[in-house]
Amino acid sequence: MKLSVAIQGIKGSNHHQVAKDFFGDDVELVECLSFDILVDSLLNGQAEKGIMAIENSIAGSIIPNYNLICQKGLHIIGEHYLNINHHLMVLQGQRIEDIEEVRSHPMALLQCKEYLKKYPHLKLVEDVDTAETARHIQENQLKNVAAIAPAVAASLYGLEIIAADIQTIKNNATRFIIIKKQNAMLPKTEINKASLRFITDHKRGSLATVLNVMSDCNLNLTKIQSLPVIETPWKYAFFVDITFEEYAHFAKAKSLLKIMSEDFTVLGEYKNALLS
Repeated sequence: MKLSVAIQGIKGSNHHQVAKDFFGDDVELVECLSFDILVDSLLNGQAEKGIMAIENSIAGSIIPNYNLICQKGLHIIGEHYLNINHHLMVLQGQRIEDIEEVRSHPMALLQCKEYLKKYPHLKLVEDVDTAETARHIQENQLKNVAAIAPAVAASLYGLEIIAADIQTIKNNATRFIIIKKQNAMLPKTEINKASLRFITDHKRGSLATVLNVMSDCNLNLTKIQSLPVIETPWKYAFFVDITFEEYAHFAKAKSLLKIMSEDFTVLGEYKNALLS
C-alpha cells in the first residue's frame, strides 16, 4: 500500500516536488488547496504524512502555520529545503506582448516583483496555488493569461515557458516541514534539531534568561518567532528552532525549560536537513 502524503496545492507545485524529493515517486498524493485542509486530512486519517511550507529565505515565516501545528497537536518529523525557481508560462504560441494578466500565489508574485515591473500593463491576480493556476490556464484555454509556476507544472499541463527564472533573488529557498499526527521516534543519535514552543513570564529579562539556558546547554538557535497568545492579550508565545551536536545537551535544556517557561511543548525532534 502506497504512503499517502498530503500537499498544499496540486501536482506540479513546489509541495509536490518536495514530496518527490523526500519520499520518492511511489506515493499517493492528497491534494489540498489550503493548509487547513491539509491538516484536516492528517487528523481524519486521509493522509499519513503531510508537507507544509514554513518559511522562505526572502518573504520570511508563514506565521499561521506555526499555530496550526501547535493547536492541532501535530508533530514535525523532518524538514526539506527547496530552491525556488519561478517561470512565466502560457498557452503554446503566446508571447509576452500578448499577455494582459499574470496569475499566481501571492508569494510567487512578490518574489518576481522586479521582473513584473518591466511590464506595468500586466494585471497581477493572486491565486491559491502556482500549479493550480497553470492547470486552469490549460483546461480553460485561457489566452492572454500567464501563470508563474515551477517548471514541472509547465511539463505536466502542456504550457510554454516564455521567461525562465524570473525570481528577483536567485538564491531563493523555502523550508518545508514534514508533519504527522503521531510522533516519529528516531534514534537519539540521529536527532540534531528540534522545534519548540513556550511562553515566558511577562517580566523583564524572562526571554533572555531562557535563551541563556539554551546557550549554556550548547544549543544553537536557528529561528525564533513570536506570536500573540489569542486568549491572553499582550502575552506572546515563542516558536524556536534549535540545533545541537549531542542529544544529551538538548535533553538537559528540555528539563530546565519545562521549569522556567509556561506551556512548554516540543513540536518535533528530527534531522537537520542542512547537514544531511
